[in-house]
Amino acid sequence: MNATLDLQSHSHKRLNILTNEWVLVSPHRMKRPWQGKSEDVKSSERLSHDPSCYLCPGNKRANGEFNPNYKSVFVFENDFGALQLTSNTSDWKEGLLHATAEKGVCKVVCFSPDHSKTLAKLSTSELIHVIDVWQKEFNELAELDDIQYVQIFENKGEIMGCSNPHPHGQIWSQSSIPNEVLKKDRQQSIFYQNTGKSLLLKYINDERRIDDRLVYENDDYVIIVPFWAIWPYETMIVPKQHQTNISELSINQKKGFADAMSVLTQLYDQLFDCDFPYSSGIHQSPTTRHDQSHWHWHMSFYPPLLRSASVKKFMVGYEMFASPQRDLTPEVAAGMLRDLIQ
Repeated sequence: MNATLDLQSHSHKRLNILTNEWVLVSPHRMKRPWQGKSEDVKSSERLSHDPSCYLCPGNKRANGEFNPNYKSVFVFENDFGALQLTSNTSDWKEGLLHATAEKGVCKVVCFSPDHSKTLAKLSTSELIHVIDVWQKEFNELAELDDIQYVQIFENKGEIMGCSNPHPHGQIWSQSSIPNEVLKKDRQQSIFYQNTGKSLLLKYINDERRIDDRLVYENDDYVIIVPFWAIWPYETMIVPKQHQTNISELSINQKKGFADAMSVLTQLYDQLFDCDFPYSSGIHQSPTTRHDQSHWHWHMSFYPPLLRSASVKKFMVGYEMFASPQRDLTPEVAAGMLRDLIQ
C-alpha cells in the first residue's frame, strides 16, 4: 500500500473549493495510445471587414437594423436574447412540475470593428476599452430593479458553439442567481464567515507559494491552472487584491487585467499553433443589495483542446453520469503554458 499519494501517477480526486464538488484525476491514463477523433483545422485568413457578417460596422443585422460604423467597442441588445424584461412574473405549477418567470437583458459586445481580430490580437489599450465597457454595462445593469446577476462571457470558435467569428462576447443579466454562481457564493460565504478573509485570496497565495500551477503573474493578477481544473488547459485570472466585482477596478488594475488577458490568450494560440477556442466568463458578486464582502471576482477559461489543434476533450460517459474526470494533470498543463512565455 502506498503511504504517500503521488498526484502525477496515482488516480485521485481533487476538491473544487469554489463549488465543493470533486474532480477525478487519472494521470496514468496519459500513457495509453490515443485513437480518438481528429478534425481538420481551418487556417483560412479572415477579412478585416466581411460584407456578409452581421456584426461588422455598417452591416445589416438579422432584425433589419444597421450597425453604426463603430471604431472601437460596440454594444447592442441581442436581437434574439435568451431573456426578456417583459416576461410575466407569475409561477406555473402542475403536480410536481414547476416553472417560474425569469426576466433579464442580453447584450452583445463586439470587441473590435476588425473582423479578423480576436482578444489575442488586440493591443493592451484595445483590451482596456473592452474592460471599460464590461465595467460600464455591469454598473448599469446592476441598477435595474429586476436584475440580481450579470454574467459576462465569450464563446470563441465553432466547436464552442460560436455562430459568428467576428470578435465578440455577451452579457446576460437576469432576475435570479444562476446555479454555478450559487455554489461559489455559498462556499465563499462559509469561508468568509469562519475566517473573515477571502477564500480565493487564501487560495492564490497558497498557489504562489507552491508554484506548481502558476502560469503568469503581474503586479495585480495571477494566471493559474486551478488545482481542480476540469478542462485540459483550464485557467483562472484572479486579482491579487480582494475585490467583489469588476466595478471596483482602478485604472492601473484595468491595465493589469488587460495584460493578463493578452498574455493568456496569446499563450493559448501558441500552444497548438492555432486560433485557440474556449469559453470564458467572469464570476463576480450578485447585484442584490445584500452584503457581498465574501465574494472575490475571477475570470475562468474553459478550452476544449486536448492533445493538438485537432483533438478535443469530450465530456461523455463517466463525466455525464458521475463526475468530471481528466487525465492531463493541472501541473503538467500549467508547465506547458508557462514554458511558452518568452
